Amino acid sequence: MRLRLLFIILIWVGGGCQSPSERKMYTIGFSQCTGGDEWRRAMLNDMNRELALYPHFKLLYKDAANSTTTQLTQIRELVAQGIDLLIISPNETSPVLTEAIDAVFQSGIPVILLDRKITSDSYNSFIGADNLEIGRMVGEAIPNLLKNKGKVVEVWGLRSSSPAQERHKGLVEEIAKSKSVALIAELDGEWEQDTARKAAQAQLDLLRQADLVFAHNDVMALSVQRVCTEAGIHPLPLFVGIDGLPGPKSGLQGLMEGKLTATFLYPTGGEEAIEVAAQILAGKATKREYILSSIRIDHSNIKAIKAQSDKLLHQQQDIEKLNQKIGQLNDTYATQKNALYVIITCLILAVLLGIWALYLVRAKQLSNKKLELQNQQINEQKNKIEEVSNKARQATEEKLRFYSYISHEFRTPLSLILTPVEDLLNQKAISQKDLKTGLLYIQKNAHRLLRLVDQMLDLRKTDAGKQLLQASEQDIVLFLREIVADFQQKAQKSKIDLQFITSSARVALWFEPEKLDKVLFNLLSNAFKYTPRGGYIHVALQESPDKVQIIVKDNGEGMSETEKERAFDLYFSGQKKYSLGTGLGLALSREFVHLHHGDIEVASSKNGGTTFTITLPKGDAHLMVDEKTSLEPTERITPIFFDETDNPPMMQSAGEVANENTTILLIEDNTDLSYYIVNKLNKMASISAYTNAEEGWEGILGTIPDLIICDVMLPGMDGFELTHRVKEDFRTSHIPVLLLTAKSQIDAQIEGSKAGADVYLTKPFNTVHLSETIKTMLNNRAKIQRRFGSEHVFMSDNKSEKRFLNELTARIESHIADAAFGVEKLSTEMGMSRVQLYRKVQALLQMNVNDYITEIRINKAKTLLRETNKSIAEIAYETGFNSPAYFTTLFRQKQNQTPSEYRKGNGL
Repeated sequence: MRLRLLFIILIWVGGGCQSPSERKMYTIGFSQCTGGDEWRRAMLNDMNRELALYPHFKLLYKDAANSTTTQLTQIRELVAQGIDLLIISPNETSPVLTEAIDAVFQSGIPVILLDRKITSDSYNSFIGADNLEIGRMVGEAIPNLLKNKGKVVEVWGLRSSSPAQERHKGLVEEIAKSKSVALIAELDGEWEQDTARKAAQAQLDLLRQADLVFAHNDVMALSVQRVCTEAGIHPLPLFVGIDGLPGPKSGLQGLMEGKLTATFLYPTGGEEAIEVAAQILAGKATKREYILSSIRIDHSNIKAIKAQSDKLLHQQQDIEKLNQKIGQLNDTYATQKNALYVIITCLILAVLLGIWALYLVRAKQLSNKKLELQNQQINEQKNKIEEVSNKARQATEEKLRFYSYISHEFRTPLSLILTPVEDLLNQKAISQKDLKTGLLYIQKNAHRLLRLVDQMLDLRKTDAGKQLLQASEQDIVLFLREIVADFQQKAQKSKIDLQFITSSARVALWFEPEKLDKVLFNLLSNAFKYTPRGGYIHVALQESPDKVQIIVKDNGEGMSETEKERAFDLYFSGQKKYSLGTGLGLALSREFVHLHHGDIEVASSKNGGTTFTITLPKGDAHLMVDEKTSLEPTERITPIFFDETDNPPMMQSAGEVANENTTILLIEDNTDLSYYIVNKLNKMASISAYTNAEEGWEGILGTIPDLIICDVMLPGMDGFELTHRVKEDFRTSHIPVLLLTAKSQIDAQIEGSKAGADVYLTKPFNTVHLSETIKTMLNNRAKIQRRFGSEHVFMSDNKSEKRFLNELTARIESHIADAAFGVEKLSTEMGMSRVQLYRKVQALLQMNVNDYITEIRINKAKTLLRETNKSIAEIAYETGFNSPAYFTTLFRQKQNQTPSEYRKGNGL
């Protein structure tokens, strides 16, 4: 009987050592039309990365290698292996393949179509981009790239595949709208670079006629570009592709290297396919179609997108490493868990043996104590492992959530910036109202992004423990009164009753103005955001012997109980659309209040208003030595509010500008002053305004203005540093700089002169004086232009300008015999864009680059006519002219005599 009982116990304990499967295992079959290109490999990598989150999924992968017959066989193999769900990217929309997929679907196996469609409805969900829309996007972009005139060659994918057909259809629809852009040829690349290369080599004559080559993917576009380069086609046509993948041989790299002009992002959908499969296998409802969005990537946004792509790849690698560590910890836990069962079994055996052998009672007791100690140690180890595992899992979840929130929040203001810009660019005639509204949107959301970045940096410093308190004793009544006064104008516009209520004339309190200012600014901004017109916002100060309470109360829409409980949680914003600004702002406000050893509470009810109460201790006994400072109170920076009714600190319409050929770039962080200067000077020139030096520098490189007006005191880079940068860069060294500043000391003026400023004006300044000074500077620049335009030996006092012009002339003379040498090659050798080179030369010489190249050729020809006995034809070819006849005609236009007459007149 005892042996039977022992046997039963051992069976029970041994069964406990097994790890029961908590979830059913699912097998997902994936039939890929081809795995031979980077885009398809990226799709598979995305799937495998997403599968790390679903350990109960097993993926069976099949590569059809662009063969419909092979894919049909592989589908039957997957079904025979007992798959629970089929993901398929059809090789083509053939009836045979469609019937095979229908049969799988009718058998009860869910089907997800990835990237490509079939001609029937026998599938659960389709995941992929809208290829027709992408084709239209390309068709819309091509006329802009070709400046509404040119010939286009299209390189097809597999003609029988739905993506190729839809991309072609969208392209043709949009190109048909432009009468001057024609599709002259279609090549069959079949998605492969080798096939595209062979097709391009066979059609070099057509490619020589093309102004732009559009390929259905980046791989084919790069292959055709390489063929054109090797064939010596010049000038090369523009190359546009689709995919936008990161990597060393990808479209993004090709765009960075200048091989592609543009590419259009085509998401793989691999991650989405696994997510939808998980929903289907869990019995949840899914959408019929998941359309993935696309964007145009060109030289204007490639750096930002590539940097973001590289960063995401790095972060994904980190997540994968964390998942591996979690798996290792789980394995360790399972091993120790089994070891625990073994120890328990030994304990039971020891007890049974002790019953059978009474004389071993003492030994049994000792053994029990030892086993209890081991059991305790194992439990401690188990708890530690579980704690580490939970922390790793929470870290992974929080990181993923944070990236999701960041991506969402930044997309909103970026959309509100890009949309008005695109609307304005697409309008042929822009009204004042549309222009003002668009620019207000751009400005408002640019500052919103800046505020978000600042809050993120503050939160990062707080999390890292580097956010230190620097409190000093100041008058909190005066401080609050100034903050409320800053919001009065906004309150008047919004018809809101804003009041500061206190019975104390002065209250001394230890606090850091900068941090407390951010807290109150955030609370008041939120109050204005949720308080309707005609409502009220009251800021009250209450004093007790040991503390001070600051109360911000409004009668806005209020919060629900859930919203109130989680008001200070990071990333939480209730039932409203998520706002990183709100989530960060209140969380950061709480951190700043806690730094002051205070507390912040919220009282609110739905439609009953909201009240925030900040409690701060009086005196300095609660502060540590390094939290106090003896600095004198500094002047607060008045915050800038952006409303739909604010005057935009930008330029007037082009119709009011008297001289559109003269451009002035203004950098002034004070919006009112900037708006004032623009209004005063817009009749003299076309003016563009910026609020900081960094943005101003980008504007300078983009427009190469005739004159720069810059404030000295700017956030970030100051006016002196910007001036030094302008004068040191040979692309901008010719531009005169006028510095405006409140620093009237002679030292500041000397520093401005050292930086290279042409004129230094102090505030307040006379507008007439400013206008006349600008006219004088522009006139002096014109005189220099006239002298440079008539000489080839440059005697400018500006060393940078002299170096630039001498280098420009030397490079032209070194290629003078090359008839194909023009603006494109010259700008490349000078390390500048065509626009920058054109504006630089026009500003210095009052002629365009082509005219200057021609003048150098004519002068070289005159020298050869005077000093050699070479024939007219030899001299024409030696100086880069295609034919003696054209050389003679151009020489007569420039010199009012033929080359022969010129040679005779000089004694030869």
